[in-house]
Amino acid sequence: MPNIGIIGAENSHTVAIAKTINIDRLVSGFSVTHVWGETPDDAKDAQERGLIPNIVQDPEDLIGEVDAAIVDHRHPKYHLPAVRPLLEAKIPLFVDKPFCYRLDEGKEFLARARELDVPVCSFSVLPKQASFAQLQEDVRELGRIISVVSTGPCDIDSEYGGVFFYGIHQVDMVVRLLDQDITHVQLNRGRQNHTATLYSASGAISTMNLIGEGRVGFHVSVIGENGRTDRVIGYDENTYLTGVLDFCHMFSTGKTDETDSSMLTPVAVLEALEKSQESGEKCEV
Repeated sequence: MPNIGIIGAENSHTVAIAKTINIDRLVSGFSVTHVWGETPDDAKDAQERGLIPNIVQDPEDLIGEVDAAIVDHRHPKYHLPAVRPLLEAKIPLFVDKPFCYRLDEGKEFLARARELDVPVCSFSVLPKQASFAQLQEDVRELGRIISVVSTGPCDIDSEYGGVFFYGIHQVDMVVRLLDQDITHVQLNRGRQNHTATLYSASGAISTMNLIGEGRVGFHVSVIGENGRTDRVIGYDENTYLTGVLDFCHMFSTGKTDETDSSMLTPVAVLEALEKSQESGEKCEV
C-alpha cells in the first residue's frame, strides 16, 4: 500500500485529505502515514483527526518513509522550499494551491522535476467539482468566449500571500475557461471588496469580483458569441475527493492531466495582480 506524507497542518486541507483516505476509505490502496506540522499542536491535531500514525520533526524525515508527498501551507512561499529535498529524492509530489509564490521559482522547479523524471501536479479543487465540469461542458456551445465574470471570497491583504491566498480559486477556474489566455491584469481596489480585470490576446475582457465581506460562494458567468451561461460553483459531497483521486492516480502511474501551463499560468496571473495592487496600474502577465 503506497504511503503518503503531508507537509503542513495549519489549515483544513490536511485533515480533509487524511479523512478521505484513512477514515472514509474512498481511495483504494493508499494511506496517509506521516505528517509534519508548523507547530506541535498543529501536527497533533491533524494526526488525531486524520488518523495519521506518525508525526515527523522535519519534512526531510519523510524521505525513506513514504512513497509520495503532499505539501499544504497557507502561504505559497513555503511550498517549493519544503519539498525540494523530496524532489531530489525522487518522491512524487502534489503541491496544494497555489503551486508557488513566484513564477521563476515554479519554472525552475518543474524543469528540475523533468530532469529527475519526478511527477508533480498542483491545482485548486474548485475546477475539480462536478458543477465546474458541467460549466465547461456548457461553455463548449458558446463559441468564441467574449468575457468571463467570476465572484468569490478573497482578502487581498491576507497575511497568507494577499490575493494569492483565496484568489487562486477564481484564477484557476478563469484561466481554464480562457484556455490560459491572459496577457494583462489590473486590480481595482475598493474598501473591502475589489475587482480584477483580465485581458486576453483573443480580445476577451474578463472580471473577477474579489469579495472581502459577507458570506459569498463562488459563481461564474461566461459570455460567448452564441450566448451565455451562468452557474453557482457548488461543492461535491466530498469537496476533496476528485482532487485526491487525481493526485493519487499520478502517484500510481506517474501521469497527470496538469501541465506546466495549467500550474504556472495561475501563478503568473496572481503575481501580476499583486504588482497591480501595489502600483495601481495595468500589469503584464
